[in-house]
Amino acid sequence: MKYLDEFRNGDQAKTLVARIAGLVTRPWAIMEVCGGQTHSLIRNAIDQILPPEIEMIHGPGCPVCVTPLNMIDKALEIAARPDVIFCSFGDMLRVPGSRADLLRVKAAGGDVRVVYSPLDALKLARENPGREVVFLAIGFETTAPANAMAIKLAKQQGLKNFSALVSHVLVPPAIDAIMNSSGNRVQAFLAAGHVCSVMGFLQYHPLVQRYKIPIVVTGFEPLDLLDGIRRTVQQLEKGEAFVENAYSRVVTEVGNTVAQVAIEEVFQVTDRGWRGIGVIPYSGWSLRDAYCDFDAEKRFNVAHVETEEPAQCRAGEVLKGAIKPHECQAFGKACTPRTPLGATMVSGEGACAAYYNYGRYVQITKVAHT
Repeated sequence: MKYLDEFRNGDQAKTLVARIAGLVTRPWAIMEVCGGQTHSLIRNAIDQILPPEIEMIHGPGCPVCVTPLNMIDKALEIAARPDVIFCSFGDMLRVPGSRADLLRVKAAGGDVRVVYSPLDALKLARENPGREVVFLAIGFETTAPANAMAIKLAKQQGLKNFSALVSHVLVPPAIDAIMNSSGNRVQAFLAAGHVCSVMGFLQYHPLVQRYKIPIVVTGFEPLDLLDGIRRTVQQLEKGEAFVENAYSRVVTEVGNTVAQVAIEEVFQVTDRGWRGIGVIPYSGWSLRDAYCDFDAEKRFNVAHVETEEPAQCRAGEVLKGAIKPHECQAFGKACTPRTPLGATMVSGEGACAAYYNYGRYVQITKVAHT
């Protein structure tokens, strides 16, 4: 199949659901890691047409959602400076910090600009030599190659007025943290296809061996997800556990080695804070010493900024799969897309936003299969 509409075929979806129903003999809890997969599951009501034995647990794979609160506050402090052009992807502008968001900083006079690539920020730095241009470099492994290349080009071009506020996070350590968290119920994972298109899936083999859990690399369309769930259930029912690639049209075992070289040159592994979760060891990237001149956190002396999560927001529990969004008492009341308490309600990949946008205000009973 070549085209997206082929992966949205209703008849084939029914066939896959029937095959899953024919496999399952007991309850299974499967986590889809990626927020894009969560939105596809909820938008297409896949979680509702699956056999009742299958529970989909929504994971922490939304890069906007897991960017820690103190990093947002650092971004706000830098963006408010009159000498700064602050560049970000659009999905970060409404993410709440402890007192404001980037849109409010912009409304107050800050020069906050939406860009579609870190190369746009480089262009602004060249065009505005008298001002500091800062790019908010967040994301999982998917966005790291482009961000690494922008920083590398800034050094090559001698751009002294360009820097990046880096908050990259990594998927495998998050899976490790979830499996070691108290009350964890996850028995298998759907891995994010776009992350694996960059990094491959070699790094998942040790997790499978350590925890004896299936990990299936999966795409984002309805048939991708249903096929990934089918393969996962098949492994679980047989008592097997291995890494399986259900997204071979995009993903290889070794991934994009050229992109990996660029990442390795610019970034180094570091401990990283995750919003609502806390610090996960070796779960992020920071700039190597050779590129420290482009570190906005050091350039603007904001490393000291520390904040606390609002007590009313349970986004951390949502991100760990401990609760569903509608189980938070603030969901749809104190916390809405207009008045968000956490990033999971405003991000285009946030689980809370998915539940709100697609009407999951209350627990919905699964459709019974006949």
